Amino acid sequence: MIEKVYNPSKVERKIYSFWEGKGIFTADNESKKPPFSIVIPPPNVTGSLHMGHALNNTLQDIVVRYKRMRGYNVLWLPGTDHAGIATQNVVERELAKEGLTRHDLGREKFIERVWRWKEKYGDIIIEQLKRLGASCDWSRKKFTMDENLSKAVREVFVRLYEEGYIYRDNYIINWCPRCQTALADIEVEHEEIDGFLYYLKYPIALKENEYICVATTRPETMLGDTAVAVNPHDPRYRDLIGSLAVLPIMGRQIPIIGDESVEMDFGTGAVKVTPAHDFRDFEIAKKHGLEIIRVMDDVGVMNENAGKFCGMDRFQCREEVIEELRELNLLSNIERYSYLLGHCYRCKSIVEPLISKQWFVKTKPLAEEAIKAVKDGRTRIIPEGWQKIYFDWLEGIRDWCISRQIWWGHQIPALHCNSCLKTTVSREAVSRCQHCGSTDIYQDPDVLDTWFSSALWPFSTLGWPDRTKDLEIFYPTSLLVTAFDILFFWVARMMMMGIKFMGDVPFRTVYIHALIRDAEGQKMSKSRGNVIDPLIVMDKYGTDAFRFTLTAMASPGKDIKFSEERIEGYRNFVNKLWNASRFVLISLKDFNPSFKDFSYSLPDRWIMSKTNKTIREVIRSLEEYHFNEVSYILYQFVWHEFCDWYVEIVKEDLKENADYHRKYTAQHVLLKTIKAILKMLHPIIPYVTEEIWGYLPKLHEEKECIAIEPFPQTDEFPLDEMAEREMEFLMNIIRSIRNIRSEMNIPISSRIDVYFRGEDPYKILLIERYPSLIKNLAKVSRISFLEKGGELRSSAVAITEGMEIFIPLEGIINLDEEERRLRKELNEISEELILVQRKLANEEFLRKAPQSVIKKEREKEKEIVEMKMKVEENLKKIIKYKGNLRNNV
Repeated sequence: MIEKVYNPSKVERKIYSFWEGKGIFTADNESKKPPFSIVIPPPNVTGSLHMGHALNNTLQDIVVRYKRMRGYNVLWLPGTDHAGIATQNVVERELAKEGLTRHDLGREKFIERVWRWKEKYGDIIIEQLKRLGASCDWSRKKFTMDENLSKAVREVFVRLYEEGYIYRDNYIINWCPRCQTALADIEVEHEEIDGFLYYLKYPIALKENEYICVATTRPETMLGDTAVAVNPHDPRYRDLIGSLAVLPIMGRQIPIIGDESVEMDFGTGAVKVTPAHDFRDFEIAKKHGLEIIRVMDDVGVMNENAGKFCGMDRFQCREEVIEELRELNLLSNIERYSYLLGHCYRCKSIVEPLISKQWFVKTKPLAEEAIKAVKDGRTRIIPEGWQKIYFDWLEGIRDWCISRQIWWGHQIPALHCNSCLKTTVSREAVSRCQHCGSTDIYQDPDVLDTWFSSALWPFSTLGWPDRTKDLEIFYPTSLLVTAFDILFFWVARMMMMGIKFMGDVPFRTVYIHALIRDAEGQKMSKSRGNVIDPLIVMDKYGTDAFRFTLTAMASPGKDIKFSEERIEGYRNFVNKLWNASRFVLISLKDFNPSFKDFSYSLPDRWIMSKTNKTIREVIRSLEEYHFNEVSYILYQFVWHEFCDWYVEIVKEDLKENADYHRKYTAQHVLLKTIKAILKMLHPIIPYVTEEIWGYLPKLHEEKECIAIEPFPQTDEFPLDEMAEREMEFLMNIIRSIRNIRSEMNIPISSRIDVYFRGEDPYKILLIERYPSLIKNLAKVSRISFLEKGGELRSSAVAITEGMEIFIPLEGIINLDEEERRLRKELNEISEELILVQRKLANEEFLRKAPQSVIKKEREKEKEIVEMKMKVEENLKKIIKYKGNLRNNV
């Protein structure tokens, strides 16, 4: 027998083992069913489940379970990413505890150490995804450094190199001094900081006491200046173009040049040009043939080109340079200035633009094809607003720096020759230079950007470069679900590589969901202390309640403000479903599955028609990826229509002395409806629905596992608009009576008389035909009708759909006592409101209190005001009744 209380911790592990034992998540590449495939955005092997993973994988699982129930041959392909920089950092921190560095071990031993770490910890997040309920095909689990995926990476690199897409050159790149590696543009996180703008005076050569003043946020890089630039249209400096300035401290002469990229309204309109340490300056230097001088090494320490500042940390150098300029009277002024500063996306260190020899991919031609694919509809991006951002980024794309100066990852398949100084790129291992035959060659030490291998994920995981059956059936994949913050990191790159190497897009639809923030709308971070651990949430509330909360809040285009209060509400929903299912099971004790002589009542016809519409709306919303709508539709239907109305109504039909036709019919409709509900809810809350399904009697060809049951169809439930209209009228009558009872504080134990008056004979007939509905659900003892012009004194009145409803109050409530109670309540509420408003008027409180506290006080004020208005309204009604304002009707 089903237990009285649902216990998630007792159920979830058992249910997941049941699913795995049945092998229902495994795709079949011999199946005749239509394929539906989706690749998981591979989490880092260093990772553990966070809120972003939880949302992303919940949404994927909803789609996957839904498609499986709709009869598709579903492949949800899981895997993890080797996460080059992140994983190397983790293992290096472990070594540091032993007093070692990776250099103490050497490359080979260090890589062995990382592999050992991966084998021990790399699948933690996989087990956590299972805990979330993710129904992936674990038999096909992949890792970006698996043998076949590594083969795919090598093939792509070699082919791009042979076709001229990959090249190696000195170029300005983003450099992380902490991670000691190059970063792609999109791996740099720009944060606004409150810094300073320094105004430096550069003497004009051969002119005494004449200067050109430049503005900069990074004065330490001036040591590598090779020009001063002004806009050629700026009248202030037009005559200086072609002159020479003297670089302070260093003493060398540098040209003053004109370039239209200089913004006339920034600083003084004159800028220093440091080609080795600034992206724009590098482009200016190429255009004007300027010298490029690097003054900083790879760890952010000034090098020999920095003169006397050699050996100083970059930030210490900044202070020393400013102090010397002040002594030379060449520091004009310093002003506070807010600007965006780049940080490494992994270690958060300040990134330094540096000239460095790196490997690059020419992305322009690849990007053009990726743009076309979306414009011509081969891939659809949802919500559509993200398409413009996708186009803008790809249209302005720069060549992609793909080399990283770390050891963990796919080592670049290139060898450099010390004899002829040429490079050999090969699919196979070689021992000689392919250009001159020399054996004096060495392996390129760099590894590929992690995103290079993950860009191949949709086809490398299916077996490419081999022509596998999986690749034939499941590529292009059907859907990609991802957060917008990796639209450029990953989605655009997969599009470029998929089209290039497969001749078709990697996915037909991209659904982009929002980010999860805390209840105040702030980004979750350890430094803020506002990180919510999904594993703790699942332990506390159950996985289903957590998943339903995420789904309900996944509104397209809006960031999710996550709070535990919302989870509590949806845990109540899960419990409501459990209790309703227990009621159904208890009601089926003498259920006769062979009974067919049904006698459908109005409520039966109504709930079946509402089920029909609910199925239709749920399917529509799921097909359009409106996840929050699905949860709302099901919540309203299950809680308010099925539980609050239908279950309460049929209790009378299920009593032992009830007519057997009605009883068996009610049992049939109850069972049929609860099964449809469980199936519709299963993709969102899989555990509780599977557990309940196991207790229900199975009919016809129903399976023991709900996860592979067909999704409900509308034709299983007759549509009946008439029944809906009639039931809605009767429900409105009952609601109106209940509202009066609530407003007048009439005890639920008190049976009341109700009088109706109306001119629509059909509505009067409905009340006469279904009096038991009204009596049972509104606690009414007697129903009567008033003639037009009839009189009823001291009654509460409501009007619904043209029908007047009168409830005599005399003898039911003491109007004087009720007035006293309401006045007392109003005084208490008013006093509480004064206290809150006084606090919100206090300037010191508003200045010192955290915004979250102030926000709560404002919400409290709003709630009290609403409560006050409601009590005032009820008080007016009591006074009105006392004054016999409604005595004559």
